[in-house]
Amino acid sequence: MTDFAQIHYGVTDGIATITLNRPDKMNAFTNVMMREMCAAFDLVDADDAVRAVIVTGWGERAFCAGADLTPDGGGDVFASGSQVETLSDERVRDSGGRLTLRIFQCKKPVIGAINGAAVGIGATMQLPMDFRLASDTARFGFVFARRGIVPEAASSWFLPRLVGMQQALEWCMTGRVFDAAEALAGGLVRSVHAPGDLLAEATQLAREIADNTAPVSIALTRAMLWRLPSAEHPIAAHEIDSRAIYRRARSGDAAEGIASFLEKRPPIYPDKISTDMPDFFPWWDEPVYK
Repeated sequence: MTDFAQIHYGVTDGIATITLNRPDKMNAFTNVMMREMCAAFDLVDADDAVRAVIVTGWGERAFCAGADLTPDGGGDVFASGSQVETLSDERVRDSGGRLTLRIFQCKKPVIGAINGAAVGIGATMQLPMDFRLASDTARFGFVFARRGIVPEAASSWFLPRLVGMQQALEWCMTGRVFDAAEALAGGLVRSVHAPGDLLAEATQLAREIADNTAPVSIALTRAMLWRLPSAEHPIAAHEIDSRAIYRRARSGDAAEGIASFLEKRPPIYPDKISTDMPDFFPWWDEPVYK
């Protein structure tokens, strides 16, 4: 376990778990939680033994009930109250967006286990996760227009890609809170489970990835599927596919993948994300806030 104030972080058998831990406030989001979650994802990426990460909330009431509307010690809720000369000032940056961009940049599969209320940033922080599994008691809400603000955490980029434009517009324009069944029908979540089964189902999915796949291949696959659909032409995907297949085909992982299949045994992939990512990765220039 690693000590944090507002989250728990632990690793068991190659599966990291990040648990939002403010049960007295339904795990409401703060700048402290944002910084700690980003730091936890740094630990995930730095540890070759971690093969996947599960994000969930403490308790049975809430995954994350949104931004803390009554922060300890007072202060501003949605954004910095500082006066700035230009909107390029770092103090303008949305804290939810800082978190979702960090999750987006993760090299490991990210699984959300949504165990209760998930409203505002509690809903939008899930969007860059690769899979979202929900308890049948979960509730979701993109409630920003009902609070006098707008969608944040880069959700205007993520949400339509996940659920389509019409569904994204309806949820954001009505701001209504909806149940897990509607989230499943709308494509927001992968599956719905009884509360007592949720973490076991999320762990089973993480285990399937961890036990059967090559870490470097998963890191490349995650980047390819999240980034390449936004390209202007499929030639961009063809270029990256070709480079990745060329490099991976000559790797120890490819040799092990073939050998383990032919020998009918579990694979033991030798390549590591920390040392064996191909020379063309990353193929993009990471944008900066401006």
